[in-house]
Parts: sequence; C-alpha cells; structure tokens
Amino acid sequence: MTIVATSDYQRLHDDAGLVDRSDRGKLLLTGADVAEFLQGQLTNDIEALAPSTGCYAALLTHKGKLRADMRVLRGDDWLQLDTEPATLALVLKTMRMYSLGRDVRVADVTSERAILSLVGPAAAERLDVQPPPVEHAFAEGEHGLYVRTDLGVDIVCAAADVEAVRAEVDVEAVSDEAAECVRIEAGRPRLGRDMDAGTLPAEAGINERAVSFTKGCYVGQETVARLHHRGRPNRHLRGLRLSVAAEAGEPITLGDRLVGRLGSTCVSPALGPIALAIVRREVEPGEAVAVGENGTTADVVELPFRVVD
Repeated sequence: MTIVATSDYQRLHDDAGLVDRSDRGKLLLTGADVAEFLQGQLTNDIEALAPSTGCYAALLTHKGKLRADMRVLRGDDWLQLDTEPATLALVLKTMRMYSLGRDVRVADVTSERAILSLVGPAAAERLDVQPPPVEHAFAEGEHGLYVRTDLGVDIVCAAADVEAVRAEVDVEAVSDEAAECVRIEAGRPRLGRDMDAGTLPAEAGINERAVSFTKGCYVGQETVARLHHRGRPNRHLRGLRLSVAAEAGEPITLGDRLVGRLGSTCVSPALGPIALAIVRREVEPGEAVAVGENGTTADVVELPFRVVD
C-alpha cells in the first residue's frame, strides 16, 4: 500500500493537480452505423447521446460479466472510446470483429492522442475552454476536447501537443498514487483493481452510471436485467477503514467466513488506511471484519468515504 504525499493530496482536494493518463487505450469509430452498432454491444444508451456528450459504459460477456469498461464520447460524425490499457486489445478486436458488414470504421488512436486529467475543485477555473457541468459532456477547443469528469476536466489532445498544453494550463503535476487515493475516497471502482472478469455490474455498484434499463438488447442484457428487476446481487461494493495498512488481494473474513478480498488500497492523509472491496451482501455498513492473517481489522462504511476538512 502506497502512502500518499500530503502536498499532492491537498492540491487535489483544495486546488487542482495534473495527471497524465495518456496510456489509456483510445479508439475512434466513424461511419453511418457506428451508434447503432455500439448500441448492441455496450450497456449504456449510445444512440441517445447528443453530440458533445458522452457516457460511461461496459462491454459484457453473454453471462453479463465484465470484459471491459470505457468512456464513450460522441461528436457530430464520430464516437471515441477510451478504456483501460489492459483491455484495449480486447475492445479493439471486438469492435473490428462484430462490425464486419456494417458501415463502421475503427481506428486505434492510442499513440496519437493524449489524455491530461486536471483533478480538483479548481480544475475548470484554470481553463479558457469550459465544458458543460455534466459528467462526460465536452467542448472543443484549440488543443482538442475538454471533457467534464467527476473530479475535474480531461483534455484529450494530440500527443504532439502535450507539452504545449501543460505549459498553457500551468497546473502542477501530481503523483498517480495521489489521484488513485482521491478515486478510492470517491468510491469509484476500477477494472483490474476492484472489479474483474468475474464481476457483474450490479456487484460493482456501476449500474446507475453504466447501464440503461430502457434501451434495446445488448450482449449480456438478459442477466443484468433479470438481476435488476427480480433479485439482488450476492455481492456489493463497500468501503473499508482499516486499522493498519494492508495490500490489495488480502482476504476479508466475517466470523469464520471468507466474504471477499481487498481491492484498491491507500493511506489517505485525511482518513488513514482505506480500501475498496466487493464483499458478500451480508457485509453491511457498520460491520467489523478481519483482513488478512495478522490481526488487521476494518470497519465497513458507505461510499463515498466522507472526508471532513
């Protein structure tokens, strides 16, 4: 577990810091059938997106489990996806394989485009271009797309323009660890750290952001819809406040029963050791659980974590 630098952490909470997320995979899709094609592949309502808006969405197996998650942005005649680096190849292969016979063109623009994230309450104030105040909405400016995020603004620009953009916004860079700490506090799970190929969207708590229950069919819809309308998941995402720092993957037990494993962990300068974890549904806020085998305990809490100044 990484201990976060207090200076970087305070900058992200009080002002703004810059995080380079250019390693995310980026695909540009064009053609008359793009929105209709994605509508049948992804969990969210792509066809309902107006130009200059976007959404969060997932790509599922036929059994409704996560293969990849991504941000989808819609322009006048294009859609752009950005996804975790580890799932780029899978998403690219899926887009190309299942779009055969349709007017859909898929280009991997990962190396051509960069993503600079301004994180913090003053992020938008540092920019001349102001995106609408709705997550995933964007405005176009001199250097590319200025996209509203839950914690600030992303600038999606040409890779060749990164240094010029850095100089123009004049926001000090912060560590990835500090940005991850803020994400954990916000209670947003990350694929590969908190959720994986065995996770249903409802278990990760992403239904509200990633899934449309009014659109037509998509891959994995039957399982997701049945669980939503007729039952409840066996597991759910929770926050843990740990007695001491612990590492991702450590087992979580309630009594003598294994109920989950730690996902993302950090030592928050405001909250101390915290973690995200997908645990069995009987583990509710207010419960105390054991972590690992060295006597570490944790209090289960609602998300997001409550940071008190």
